[in-house]
Amino acid sequence: MSTPDTSGWTIIVPVKPAAVGKTRLTDVGTDREALARAIALDTIAAAAAADLVSRVIVVTDDEGVRAEFRRSRTVEVVPEGDTRGLDAAIALGAAIAGVGSPRAALLGDVPALRPADLDAALELAASVERGLVPDAETTGSTLITARAGAVWVSAFGRDSAARHRLLGCTDLAVARDSTLHRDVDTAAQLSEAVALGVGPRTSAVLAAAAA
Repeated sequence: MSTPDTSGWTIIVPVKPAAVGKTRLTDVGTDREALARAIALDTIAAAAAADLVSRVIVVTDDEGVRAEFRRSRTVEVVPEGDTRGLDAAIALGAAIAGVGSPRAALLGDVPALRPADLDAALELAASVERGLVPDAETTGSTLITARAGAVWVSAFGRDSAARHRLLGCTDLAVARDSTLHRDVDTAAQLSEAVALGVGPRTSAVLAAAAA
């Protein structure tokens, strides 16, 4: 039996096409589609910049995301195609990643994410079969992990933190102020992310709207 490859994490990021993503951000005074794509791109870029991450698999049909990372050596974009639903999209990415390396699913709406915060979570995740980082509201999930050899399972959606715990995920003791907690679905959550410091693409879209 071959030894599982634990040299680096594979991060799976599901991203809805910007045309249909982030529908609750219509009242923030900017182009919702451009903002949705910028949020996803900043999240993906931060994940790819983390030291413990060797591969990022983005599952999306968004052409803007595909074009952005076409020449990237660490980010692979695969089409969602007929796959429907967040967990199905993540499962597609997990199947491509394989079970021989540690994997994690990161939601594509964490625009204030700092690579060091993701590294801190992944370091903790290495010691558990499956790990979980809840969102700032504590009911949802922004990251779940599975170490090498573990079967992939996920249950994203409403109250997903509780469902992930039932699936055997252990809460990772990341810092309370970790940027990994702050996903964005609403205008209020976007304001919280901006206060933490969002990535350059999100900043540019917001700045253009304010000009």
